Amino acid sequence: MKKLLIAAFATVLMSGAAFADTTLKLVEVITSPERTETLKSIVSKFEAANPGTKVEVISLPWGEAFQKFATMVSAGEIPDVMEMPDTWLSLYANNGLLESLEPYLAKWEHTSGLTDRALELGRDVNNTAYMLPYGFYLRAMFYNKKLFKEAGVTEPPKTMDEFVAASEKISKLPGKYGYCLRGGPGGLNGWIMFGASMAGSNKFFNEDGTSTMNSEGWVKGLTWVVDLYKKGLAPKDSVNWGFNEIVAGFYTGTCAMLDQDPDALIAIAERMKPEDYGVTTMPKGPSGKTFPTIGYAGWSMMAASQNKDLSWKLIETLEGPEGNIEWNKRTGALPVHKSAEKDPFYASEQFKGWFAELEDKDAVPTVMPTYLEEFAFFKDSMVIKTSQQALLGDITPEEMANQWADYLTKAQQKYLAKK
Repeated sequence: MKKLLIAAFATVLMSGAAFADTTLKLVEVITSPERTETLKSIVSKFEAANPGTKVEVISLPWGEAFQKFATMVSAGEIPDVMEMPDTWLSLYANNGLLESLEPYLAKWEHTSGLTDRALELGRDVNNTAYMLPYGFYLRAMFYNKKLFKEAGVTEPPKTMDEFVAASEKISKLPGKYGYCLRGGPGGLNGWIMFGASMAGSNKFFNEDGTSTMNSEGWVKGLTWVVDLYKKGLAPKDSVNWGFNEIVAGFYTGTCAMLDQDPDALIAIAERMKPEDYGVTTMPKGPSGKTFPTIGYAGWSMMAASQNKDLSWKLIETLEGPEGNIEWNKRTGALPVHKSAEKDPFYASEQFKGWFAELEDKDAVPTVMPTYLEEFAFFKDSMVIKTSQQALLGDITPEEMANQWADYLTKAQQKYLAKK
């Protein structure tokens, strides 16, 4: 009888423990098999350190993630922690769906080790950390040292004028070109960077909502890109090039310079010797400034979470130096901890280029106006069509700039009218 009572008591205890278990929901939205595998690996360390807590990882395919997550939220299926792209932050923070991380950051031992840029971008809405960025996708300039030497270019160009001069020398080599132009899908970044650098400002709109893109400075920058192509300083077929083509154009030695994020380094490092290429800050315009585009993503806590302290512990595990560096090594983003520069993986000469650009006060990271509902069509349809027309001489750079400005002005004024 005594044994039966003990067994029954043990069963009750075990049952109580089961009921006491907590499950956190974590939504991943920039999804790939390798990213999900890495995420689950880091999460398993959190579970091991917090017995009784399980994490359900929900991976949404990136192409459908925005709609799928919005559907989840409207149905009340709100997770505890989510991967937050920069383009979503304003929407969810301004609608009261995200928890401020400020009280947690005030006590976290690693807050002081975060880069200033990470904290600045995480506080993009109401100067409040509704997201903690895990990494940056920042454009910098790859350059081929062997082609530079062969063409008599002694150092990477620091200005747009030097960029043209270097491209002219390299393009005199048989079958070689100065620049891997991205004239096809995803090409907007290059037009934005060079347009803003020539204009000396990355301001997209005036106070009344009118676009700056057809202003004198921007038109000069857009014309500068068109002239590169028309002068034969970029391959003729680069008018149609997307990501894969420009990266291949660089590592095959077809063109000597490429602007890209760190994720391009994965393919380039597999095919080129480290001593044969470098990465440096984007060339600066007449104002002495350059405006490399930057994208970022991070971790947010949902305001509806019933387990906020545990959710923060999960973010701590993901965002701490160990988890953050493990994550970014697999995703190709730049980590947000100052200590990452000392990690052997990031200590290479190539990564120094990005860290130097982040620290350069005259290299101003530029976030495009992705908050506009019309931006996706602008980026993925209108820009491709009109920029190809300009490169081929079917329209002038001024005509292209006017089309862009007209479209964006309407979108911005519509946005302002709703506020």
